[in-house]
Amino acid sequence: MVVNGASRNGSVLNGTVAMELHLQISDSDLIAELSAYEEGEVREEFAISAMKIGTIALRQAQGRIDADTVRHEGELFIESMSHALDRHRNEVTGQIGTCLKEYFDPDSGRFNERVKRLVDGDDGDIARLIRGQIAGDGSELAQTLTQHVGKESPLMQTLDINATDGLINTLVQSTEETLSAQRDLILKEFSLDNTEGALNRLVSELNKKHEEVGESLENRIDEVVGEFSLDKEDSALSRLVGQVEKAQRQISNQFSLDEEGSALARMQKKLLEALDDQQKENRQFQEDVNKALANMNTRKEESMRGTQHGIAFEDQVLEVVSKLNLNTGDLVTHTGKEAGRTPRSFTGDVVVKLGDEHAAAGASIVIEAKANKSYTPEKALDELEDAKKNRDASIGLFVWASRTAPEGTEIFNRYENNIVVVWDEEDPSTDIVLRAGLSVAKALCVRAKAHSDETGEDFKAIEDATQNIKDQIESLTDIKKWANTIKTNSTKILKNADKTLDVLNEAIDVLNTRVDRIKHIE
Repeated sequence: MVVNGASRNGSVLNGTVAMELHLQISDSDLIAELSAYEEGEVREEFAISAMKIGTIALRQAQGRIDADTVRHEGELFIESMSHALDRHRNEVTGQIGTCLKEYFDPDSGRFNERVKRLVDGDDGDIARLIRGQIAGDGSELAQTLTQHVGKESPLMQTLDINATDGLINTLVQSTEETLSAQRDLILKEFSLDNTEGALNRLVSELNKKHEEVGESLENRIDEVVGEFSLDKEDSALSRLVGQVEKAQRQISNQFSLDEEGSALARMQKKLLEALDDQQKENRQFQEDVNKALANMNTRKEESMRGTQHGIAFEDQVLEVVSKLNLNTGDLVTHTGKEAGRTPRSFTGDVVVKLGDEHAAAGASIVIEAKANKSYTPEKALDELEDAKKNRDASIGLFVWASRTAPEGTEIFNRYENNIVVVWDEEDPSTDIVLRAGLSVAKALCVRAKAHSDETGEDFKAIEDATQNIKDQIESLTDIKKWANTIKTNSTKILKNADKTLDVLNEAIDVLNTRVDRIKHIE
């Protein structure tokens, strides 16, 4: 549908906000439905009702989509939050346990291994360090003494052992004895066999300190491990897990429908209230639609009974005839509201005047459209004759509404220069009847204008095409009757109808071709 129009801002009229719209509608279905109502207030009320129904329907559809979207997203959010909390709790517990075990495990911990390697008996790092400084001829102590009191030392060179007075020898002997006693004493102090030796006392102190440190460290490790044990209710990890579980329960409760005060329960309550309101609005909408449709049907029935429907049928005939004459050069005029040659006579609803390019240029065809049950075939032909005189036309076309035509009336018939067709404005498939009647009318205009020998053959072809059109339209009428009464042969009937429609269009084309040929001969 294409709607072109303009609107002005809303204004207040008698205490009510109003907006004025100017619309141009080109949709054929809307035009057909609006044309069924009398122009003015009745048509405007129908249009407003239709717009209101459409607006309410769109609003209700949008509300339903929003409610489904909120419910779906809420379920996805709850599921994602639960998975994320479980995964985070497992990762934290695993990382803390691995880290503590790596450093403080009694069997394989790095801290215990380092302390044991430092003070472990004769092979300890401390024992090896002391023994390297004082034991053996190559020790630091031995090298230092040799440097100061050895044979090559300055002292020994000064006090030569070969001195005659023997003092040096005595001093050397005394010194050697003293040094030997001191060496034995020192070695004794640094021997592990001497329980009272300095080295033993040092090792004992170190072992004691190591035991104290080990016990203290073990106690601290036990305390730390205890803080990360889930078996103790007051441990840090237990309290942390408790807090996490509590937070998880609170979050789960907020997204549980079993908790009356939870966020999800409140959301559900709001949604249910919104759905109840929407259902109430839907019921009200259905009632309004039913009332509006009832009013529309009532007004349509009243319009069908009044003279306004005849005017609407006349406008529909004018619309189809105008479309059939597009790009032909022929002039279509609506004359139903203007008096003709006869004073105060409005007979003759539409006049088609053939253009300059036509073989019968200047000739006129008058069309009389009727949707009135009071007309008989005789009255229709009489009125068609009056219409030709009133509109100065040589050929007349009477278009009868199918629902008002007398029973038994042929869908297409010709009476000399008058053509009578039956047309259903609600069935586009019957437009072919109107096209055929108009084409035959134009051919009769050509025949009325020229009678030369050169065109005799063409006139005979026109007569044959006219008769063929009449026969095919009658066949099409029979096919429709069969389709309405015989459902089992629907495929055969539809195939026959398509074939007949093709033949009918071909006959109309032959008719138009012969008319064009006559135009070129002249």
